[in-house]
Amino acid sequence: MKRNFNVIQIKGFMGIIYLAFIGICLAAGFGWFPGWVCMKLWNLGTLYVSQIPAIGIFQGILLWGIIAASYYTFRKDKLVVFMNASEGLSEEELKAIFADMKKQAREDTFIKNMLKSRSAELKIRNLSESNIPSVDIREIKNTSSVKSLNEQEEKLQHK
Repeated sequence: MKRNFNVIQIKGFMGIIYLAFIGICLAAGFGWFPGWVCMKLWNLGTLYVSQIPAIGIFQGILLWGIIAASYYTFRKDKLVVFMNASEGLSEEELKAIFADMKKQAREDTFIKNMLKSRSAELKIRNLSESNIPSVDIREIKNTSSVKSLNEQEEKLQHK
């Protein structure tokens, strides 16, 4: 199968440090710094309006999040994300993918248990639809052992 994937490999301690550095830079550039600017602008407004309380950096980040979410929600030009693969998958590749999916589904214990319970449910439904006489609850009273249940089932079958 031919796929064009870009793989980022993180190897060793230096890879983890690079990953942490990138994450911290992204958080600072898109979260902390705009939040700090919002906090400073808000607190500048408190100098002119005495009824507004001052806010801290956490509230500034929340204010920035509200502003960014509102911008993306209410702007006229809708944000559209379009991803297009350069080539479609061939029939052989699709068959191989579906075969792998079926194999994984057969190996999954949760799916196995679901299938077993479904087959048991169908067996019960088939038994109830057949001409097996039903047992009346009123006829089965004070049964404390399996032996007495078997005796009552035999009595019902002979009727």
